Amino acid sequence: MGILAPNADERVKTVEFTEDSLSVELMDGRIITVPLAWYPRLLHATPEQLSQWQISGGGYGIHWEELDEDISTEGLLRGSPAPR
Repeated sequence: MGILAPNADERVKTVEFTEDSLSVELMDGRIITVPLAWYPRLLHATPEQLSQWQISGGGYGIHWEELDEDISTEGLLRGSPAPR
């Protein structure tokens, strides 16, 4: 007998920031929080720049045009910081 698990939906629902972290809520209700230090472009951005995010990649990514930054939900779930 198998156990039925709810379907995971790893698309971005919303993005929020604190002084030192990025939190991404996924469509399935999970919230991933990572340190802003993992993403230097975001860490050094102004609050105005941070607020200018867009959902990209069919819902599986976040893009900041002005900052030239892209983050995927796959990378967040893997715990992958930006390459140095």
